Amino acid sequence: MAIQINPTTGLKEFNTRAAKAAVAIAGQGYGVESNEALKTLPEAPPGAAFNAEEQARYRDFKEARRGAADYIAMEGEFSHYLTDLYSDEPVPRESLSDECEILVVGAGFAGLLLWHKLQEAGFTDVRFCEKGGDVGGTWYWNRYPGVACDVEAYSYLPLLEEMGYIPSMKFASGFEIMEYCQNLAERFGFYEHCLFHTTVTETRWEAAQKRWVVSTDRGDAMRARYVILANGLLTTPKLAKIEGMTRFQGDSFHTSRWNYHLDLAGKRVGIIGTGATAVQVVPELAKVVEAHYVFQRTPSSVDVRDQRATTQEELETWPNEPNWAKARRARFAKISAGRTAMKANDDYLAGKVADFKERKQHDRELSPEEMVQKQLDTNYKIMEQIRGRVDAIVEDPVTAEALKPYYPYGCKRPTFHDQYLPTFNLPHVHLVDTAPLGVSEINEAGVVHNGETYPLDVLIYATGFEWMATSTFNQVIGRDGRSLNEKWQQDGTKTFLGLHSEGYPNLFNVSGPQGGGGSFNFTNAIEEHGDYIIWMLNTVKAQGATVVDVDADVESAYAVHCAKADTQTRPLRDCITYYNGHGEAAPGSLAYYGGGQWHKWRVQAQNTLAPYRFE
Repeated sequence: MAIQINPTTGLKEFNTRAAKAAVAIAGQGYGVESNEALKTLPEAPPGAAFNAEEQARYRDFKEARRGAADYIAMEGEFSHYLTDLYSDEPVPRESLSDECEILVVGAGFAGLLLWHKLQEAGFTDVRFCEKGGDVGGTWYWNRYPGVACDVEAYSYLPLLEEMGYIPSMKFASGFEIMEYCQNLAERFGFYEHCLFHTTVTETRWEAAQKRWVVSTDRGDAMRARYVILANGLLTTPKLAKIEGMTRFQGDSFHTSRWNYHLDLAGKRVGIIGTGATAVQVVPELAKVVEAHYVFQRTPSSVDVRDQRATTQEELETWPNEPNWAKARRARFAKISAGRTAMKANDDYLAGKVADFKERKQHDRELSPEEMVQKQLDTNYKIMEQIRGRVDAIVEDPVTAEALKPYYPYGCKRPTFHDQYLPTFNLPHVHLVDTAPLGVSEINEAGVVHNGETYPLDVLIYATGFEWMATSTFNQVIGRDGRSLNEKWQQDGTKTFLGLHSEGYPNLFNVSGPQGGGGSFNFTNAIEEHGDYIIWMLNTVKAQGATVVDVDADVESAYAVHCAKADTQTRPLRDCITYYNGHGEAAPGSLAYYGGGQWHKWRVQAQNTLAPYRFE
């Protein structure tokens, strides 16, 4: 039995650990670039200011793409792309039908941090479900060559002081982060509370018992007083929808299921997609393959990375500074915004935050329209620098022109790398520009575009993840028998703080739609959410209640606030990207753009308790 009652102590004993991820699968991130020319941005042209011409090109592109069914789920004949290649077969266990106080879905940083906070607060009757074979979340699934953090690791990795650990690089390799997650789990006893290789298939509220019944693909039907969804923002990989995908006779896989069993040396390898993943992996592939074809629909904005190793002085002095990591994370949250997030702490400590200050300084209070225009002008200057960087690095003018992003900054997730652009100077690396509709066909031999076939031995899909579309949302059944997904489709996305949704009591959705910690740093947001959840669990007890829900009117008011905040900044994001539902999502229904307003809503709610219904 995986979980049983000790007959002597009367306490639950957990023995739910699956096999750890295969140790043979390991690698490095990219290292420090020595060529200073690759680590600098050209100056913006004098007098550069935003005008409608730049945005018009992107709008034309958007209209050309509109209505296209660009992506498909990995189901049916495509389900093999979801195969877990990173761990051993699931450990056999009996199905569970017992009860715990709290059940958490997910074993990434959100789950690990929640477990630490719950333990500290005295909540120990906690169970976790994780579809992978180990902890790590996104760092478990993303093992591609070159994978690394794109937020400084000193602020991104949680519990650094508690672990006595300092990352080896400013932007740590994904493999170092994965190992850190494993060490966290070992240190705080997480493994004994987690069911690995276990996918939640339904979470149903039983009103009579005031419990959630959580069913899984392992035959479990577990009961829990509280359920916390901590399975992340980008959890479900997706494929580009391309005619003939199943005809390809070579090997193919998604970057989130990297097949290290394939030897790519000397192979003709194609990759579809040029987002944040491809920017990291393309330079690594180019080191080993015979011919490399990069199929690009939309160019990424590739800014300076300027990776550095942690210095010996930092390794020696930081541990002597109380709460050094917490202070750095708080400073990061305060000063980082988009591009400045990359160098936020280093530049702040060096007194170099002119870019940040310029955006914030003005001699009078600006109207919302004036603020948007000022930010558009700033963004335009940045994009001119990024485009200038392409010209400075890429030798072939046709390739350079295709690699230049032509949209406002942030329309496509910003990327940072010092080896990506130079890779296209190599004779065996070929950029295939497929704008605006993407690759037209795949056949037995390879990729076909504009009537030309590109023969391939291996085809890699770097086509990303569904944004806030975790399958759990489709299977959470509330008071009225509706799934959470059905409610949001029928009534529009409505939450309170992104964490609650009326009709789904005792359910918390960490970093869900309309949630916000006001930070570019994801772990800062989940820490805010975790602290709030602990407060709420204690508040329910203090109220002499066992159930908490939110008032429908408050939820509706919060949804209006999210829509307003989104609309006010929409000119900055006239985009097609995953965080606005590829241009189709209703304002305020996915990502949160209210900044510090989230905290104001939270504080007011905690002070008054007005939004909540206790039972």
